Amino acid sequence: MNQNLPQELEKESLGQLSKEELVNMIIEQSKVIRELQQEIERLKVSRDLDSSNSSKPPSGDIHKKSENKKDIPQDQSNQPQKKPGGQPGHQGKTRKGFGRIDRYEILRPTDCAYCGQKAFTAEAVKVEKHSVAQLVERPIEIVEYQRHTCRCECCGNLQTADWPQEMIPGQDLGTSLQAFLGWANNYAHMPYEKQQEMLWELGQIEIGLGTLVATNERITQAIEPSVTELSSWVKQTQPNIHVDETPWSVKGVKEWLWVVANSEFCLFTAADTRSRAELEAILGTQYQGVISSDDYSVYNGYQAFAQQKCLAHLRRHFKKLIQLPGLHNQEIGKVFVGLIDEAFRNYAQWFETLECASYNDWVNEFKSKLQSSIDQWINLAGATAGRLLRSLRDKAHQWWYFLDNPEVPPDNNQAERSLRLAVTKRKVSGGSRSMERFQHTANLLTVVQTCRRQGKSVVDFFAQALIADSNNSQFRPSLLPQY
Repeated sequence: MNQNLPQELEKESLGQLSKEELVNMIIEQSKVIRELQQEIERLKVSRDLDSSNSSKPPSGDIHKKSENKKDIPQDQSNQPQKKPGGQPGHQGKTRKGFGRIDRYEILRPTDCAYCGQKAFTAEAVKVEKHSVAQLVERPIEIVEYQRHTCRCECCGNLQTADWPQEMIPGQDLGTSLQAFLGWANNYAHMPYEKQQEMLWELGQIEIGLGTLVATNERITQAIEPSVTELSSWVKQTQPNIHVDETPWSVKGVKEWLWVVANSEFCLFTAADTRSRAELEAILGTQYQGVISSDDYSVYNGYQAFAQQKCLAHLRRHFKKLIQLPGLHNQEIGKVFVGLIDEAFRNYAQWFETLECASYNDWVNEFKSKLQSSIDQWINLAGATAGRLLRSLRDKAHQWWYFLDNPEVPPDNNQAERSLRLAVTKRKVSGGSRSMERFQHTANLLTVVQTCRRQGKSVVDFFAQALIADSNNSQFRPSLLPQY
């Protein structure tokens, strides 16, 4: 903007200006007005950005409630409103019990409500059963192990009993309790102070902060071989993997947490940068499987068998385009949001039915419709819309790989959902104090998310890793999928 324009225009001073000076002033002011209008439009778009039309996470959305009562559309005013809860036709899930009974408690009447006597028949007329999960009085028990050394009556040898696996000599907490604290720390994101309070509530025991920190460090050391094994295995070709990254603060410096995942595993890696070098360090210089990712430039040109770009990201770009002022932006945005929605609907239908004939018919029709839409709009688009349409044209084999290979999903949800646990951990902890601690956090998150994917108990995995580490055993629990 021109900062030399007079701040106040008085009639007397304007009357002294020549016609040419007045014309120049009007031209300059019209330029300023246009710039201000463009800035206002830009700020409006920025104000309205959320997870549906940008890369902002859903947690950052602000739900605004209007103070004005909404008018009910005429065609909906007489329709009955849906009640909360399951709708007709919805397949519900009924609780099927706990799968075990730890203790039976027989409840018999004591005093007759009519005559006051205490004599009842031994055999019950009716028995009602109801299983309830209860918190026992002391979930944490204190066990004193007394290890005996005895003399063999046959040969006279002195033999000492082995310590049980449930404990590690020199440590105050048993392996199962240490594993549970590892779960509370790295999945429930419970600070050490709250862990202290939890231990007091459950067992009236006092544990120092140093013991809790040391417990987490022991778990980190115990799981490292398992994470290393998974990291080496991932570099081998997998049919389809999902990759993403998120920033992480290490002593106030921005570092990056990478994730490689599919339905069977989830590997987190701490890294200095968001560069191609980091991607190649995780997966190797080339990958013979299909990589699903967003459209970040690092993935473009990476040597892989094939790539599938996330259509959900592309949809958000076109949603934002609808709000941007510019030539044909609204029309182009609506057309391609509609095409992407159609692709998601038909893929979801194929995923549910696995019916290939109708899916392939739709694919052939959709490809033709997509190409004609790009041809129609690409020469009429402005700068922002033009970039999106050229990307669709030049990288069609990456945006639409799933059309011919529906076993690969059209989104990157596997990686993005995996990162949610890490993002929550980052918000609670504020980051890490060193790169070493950052990598330790990545390893712990790897175990938590992989066990969840494989239906394993995280607590059991931590306990088995602690036992193997204390015994220097080569047989460590594995994170590799069992195909």
